[in-house]
Amino acid sequence: MSFEDRTLTAQTRSKEASFALDEVFFSRTDDRGVIQAGNAVFSRVAKYPLEELLGAPHKIIRHPDMPRAVFQLLWDTIKDGGTVGAYVKNRARDGSYYWVFAVVTPCDGGYLSARIKPTSPLLRTVQQEYATLRQAEQDEGLSPQESAAVLLARLKELGFDTYNDFAGHALAEELLARDAGLNRPACARLAERRAMHATAGTLVGETEALVQEFESMRTIPHNLRVIASRIEPAGGPVTVLSQNYSSMSRDMSSWFEAHVWGKDSNFRAIKGTVTAAIFVEGLARILTECGHQLDQEDGTASTDIARELAILSDLTESQFTKARASLHDVRFEADRIQKACLTLHRHFMALTTTRVLCKIECARLGHVGESLNSIIDELGQFQDRISARLERISELSAALASEEK
Repeated sequence: MSFEDRTLTAQTRSKEASFALDEVFFSRTDDRGVIQAGNAVFSRVAKYPLEELLGAPHKIIRHPDMPRAVFQLLWDTIKDGGTVGAYVKNRARDGSYYWVFAVVTPCDGGYLSARIKPTSPLLRTVQQEYATLRQAEQDEGLSPQESAAVLLARLKELGFDTYNDFAGHALAEELLARDAGLNRPACARLAERRAMHATAGTLVGETEALVQEFESMRTIPHNLRVIASRIEPAGGPVTVLSQNYSSMSRDMSSWFEAHVWGKDSNFRAIKGTVTAAIFVEGLARILTECGHQLDQEDGTASTDIARELAILSDLTESQFTKARASLHDVRFEADRIQKACLTLHRHFMALTTTRVLCKIECARLGHVGESLNSIIDELGQFQDRISARLERISELSAALASEEK
């Protein structure tokens, strides 16, 4: 770099290279990250002639303020065939900077990245988090893998189980903010998907609480059986009924674990599945806009526009197909949970009958049976809570299963 270039960089490093809110720019690389194509917006904002960008590594625009963790997670995801989104601070040729929200997806022979201007309040939070993480990388000498672990832990603290959960949320935030900034109506489809995500989150929360109710109830039939064995002859009716109650409730809990909440179930991932659908639909929307913009560009002589449009079109259709598949999985899981709740409700009828019989037998024991009544009443309270949760879970599952495609 010449003395003049260094002086120019020093003068402009704190300046932002602006681009319009309605602009979308993209670049396509090979599998090593070497730029193969791009559009005029990319060239203009990065302040490089497109001819100079082609054949250059994409990191030519990397800003030193960016945490290495972000690129580690990005590459881990796309090398595994996944799509990913990230806030990225880039550096133009003259040293100025510009923030983008980038969505990156594998394509034939490499990867394609499309970028929009981030304007949601989330950007400020990300900027602060990035600055903190970048400082930790420098002060503690963190490797990219170590820094990525720190970032994932921090996202968990902020309420995101995975990086993809955060990326899906962030993309939705940016698209909504973008629509508002461009005076466009809010995307009804996106609003529906976010409502679906909220319903899925509530469903998972209710189901976790149901599991806890089952766990808390386990000891009560055992206590009933122990006390009954002390106040009636061996093999007495209350002891037998309490054994039956214990066995049935344990079987119900095990059945629920195996069919709904077990390690082989996809139900635990239902929120992430909705998030994936939100992300890929948002990605498809950006790719569609990118195609429209590229189609209007006539000054990108170094780019085979017809070829890039075909790539964008194929990727867009692929993303919509993935979104449909994700939503199908959500509806399948919701329908399965609804049927499981109906099965458990039928089992509860037998459980209630057994509890009532226990109550009757305790009454026949006279005053010695009164010590069992409080335990039996406690069982009734647990059953009422579990029944209420089953009803709520059934309603939420029905709502998810009936979501419009």
